[in-house]
Amino acid sequence: MVATVTLALSFSLACSAEQPPAAPVAAGNAAPAGPPLTVEQLAEKVGCKPTIQVDAVDIRTGACKTATGRFFISTFVTQSGKDQWMDQAPEYNPHLVGDLWTVLGARKVLDELRQELGGDLHLTDHRVSSTPAPPAG
Repeated sequence: MVATVTLALSFSLACSAEQPPAAPVAAGNAAPAGPPLTVEQLAEKVGCKPTIQVDAVDIRTGACKTATGRFFISTFVTQSGKDQWMDQAPEYNPHLVGDLWTVLGARKVLDELRQELGGDLHLTDHRVSSTPAPPAG
């Protein structure tokens, strides 16, 4: 039973950038506080006024164009919804992934946006982050 729970927790952490609620937070990696960010809030952080393309109950997507480049910001209501979307995300484009949000764009654009937004860079398999996980401890 413990092995099953440990395996499930390890898989869950590998599939998302979130830490379990009881996990300590390293300096500089504060857990998100308050409600998740909206498409508009994320876009504002990088100097964009998004054109909303999808405005559904469980997902919102906005298109942005800045001096950095073109990209799409999506926000989700639940982690499960984000995971389902990422399972079907285009494998040929990298994604920047945060707490209940993703950004789709060219690698160079995502590298720039990551400086303002944070998040983990997912290159080809969107369920596994290419950003190293913190050591267990």
